[in-house]
Amino acid sequence: MRVSTGSASQSDSRMVTVVVEAFGIGRQRQAERRFTVPFAQLQSTMQTIARQGGRITSVEVAGSLPEAPAPAQSPAQAAPAPAPTAPSKPAAVSHAAVPVNLYKPKDPFVGTVTENYSLLAEGAIGRVNHITFDLAGGDPQLHYVEGQSIGIIPDGTDANGKPHKLRLYSIASTRHGDNMGGHTVSLCVRQLQYEKDGETINGVCSTFLCDIEPGAKVKITGPVGKEMLLPDDEEANVIMLATGTGIAPMRAYLRRMFEPAERETNGWTFRGKAWLIMGVPTTPNLLYDADFEHYQSQFPDNFRYTKAISREQKNAKGGRMYIQDRVLENAEEIFTMIEDPKTHVYMCGLRGMEPGIDEAMTAAAAAKGIDWSELRPQLKKADRWHVETY
Repeated sequence: MRVSTGSASQSDSRMVTVVVEAFGIGRQRQAERRFTVPFAQLQSTMQTIARQGGRITSVEVAGSLPEAPAPAQSPAQAAPAPAPTAPSKPAAVSHAAVPVNLYKPKDPFVGTVTENYSLLAEGAIGRVNHITFDLAGGDPQLHYVEGQSIGIIPDGTDANGKPHKLRLYSIASTRHGDNMGGHTVSLCVRQLQYEKDGETINGVCSTFLCDIEPGAKVKITGPVGKEMLLPDDEEANVIMLATGTGIAPMRAYLRRMFEPAERETNGWTFRGKAWLIMGVPTTPNLLYDADFEHYQSQFPDNFRYTKAISREQKNAKGGRMYIQDRVLENAEEIFTMIEDPKTHVYMCGLRGMEPGIDEAMTAAAAAKGIDWSELRPQLKKADRWHVETY
């Protein structure tokens, strides 16, 4: 199909409107849709539309006359040709450029703890710490991107006299580190505790990390993971569903989006909409709460922060307020965002959160005449549904 460019300049600042039929979910597929995006995002937007079965009827560049609608096309016929002149920015991080397994268990990097402090307020349940490691001096340099994890090998041996196995932890800092120096990594760690035969058992690695002192040496592996990478699109929408220390990658995303030093340094200025729905048992268990409240006050048009505090708030039925209840409450807005091909959803936390979220999404989708069991794999295939639970 042809793209109407008129006399517009070939600058990436141009805005392009893509007119689409048979796109979306449920009843939305019956209506004509229009997506207005920067010229640099044209190709990725058209590819997303084609993958989801939409029929592109015309493409209009601001300042030009609209082109007459093209005949209805099949999804295969609608597959777009490359944008005519300006290079397009990829919709997602190029996986080929993401560092993986720079350091392996047999030859780990030895980092140094620079700080270790509690993230919880008085009266909180359990123990959660923010721990930072210096990565300077590695060959190769241990570097990472937001959404990845590193492995920690705790000191000591197990009951059989063998070295402890590594444990993976989601990274809570941006690629620049908390100090913007480019050679630190931070984790958000909850001490695992459980009862067995009347005895309290402490998790080996989580206790090792929560107890560790600044200056101590730690064996680190990785980084690993490509499931939770942020899209490169500065206009993307990002919905984040987190429980407990599942907030770690979300903190990294939000710092990259809204911290002034990050925005000045990273050459990536987020202009989309970010929505964090955070689940915790009590208010003192909210992690990085002051930072998120600050981002919301500074960027009210770009960031929304919703809390589900299970032991303090009630859901519509009078029961405890869990993250899935917040999803149900905001189902219409969430699905409106999901209908936009620029929206990505990220879920991180205990594996037990998945059934509740899935049930809430199923109910919310059904209210709009949508089959969630069909939509979810479509979102996954389009690299817009990201899950990391443990």
